[in-house]
Amino acid sequence: MEGEFLQLMDRYQGVVHKICRLYRNSPEDRQDLFQEVVYQLWKSYPQFKHASKESTWVYRIALNTALATFRKSKPLVSFTAEVPEPAFQEPSGRSEQEERLFLALGNLNDVDKALISLYLDDFSYHEIAAVMGISESNVGVRLNRIKSKLKQTLNA
Repeated sequence: MEGEFLQLMDRYQGVVHKICRLYRNSPEDRQDLFQEVVYQLWKSYPQFKHASKESTWVYRIALNTALATFRKSKPLVSFTAEVPEPAFQEPSGRSEQEERLFLALGNLNDVDKALISLYLDDFSYHEIAAVMGISESNVGVRLNRIKSKLKQTLNA
């Protein structure tokens, strides 16, 4: 089971990184969210029945974790003078255009971020509706509105 899970994480770690980038601003917060998502996926893996696609399952857990942990209160953190070597590595080499897109996506509300993220990963309207729990027609309407918002933001 552990080997299967590690293979799953190999296939979908890019998806998890993207969600972390969309829902957290600082590298430390993204690292924390990444670890929490992996933990939640591991905890849920034994109950995964393959009734849906793996990608749909990963997205649903990652999005729910991102939204749930965002609402929790932040603990008090104390810092030491030493800075440890980070184990978490974000994908590097983003172009200026990608950075502008991530900034524009950051201005969207949480639901819109999730919808456009799924769309950009080539999920069908049917799959997006299944992950988000809304109708396919609602997916289409909301995506058109999101695209318009993004065009305005990127052209400004």
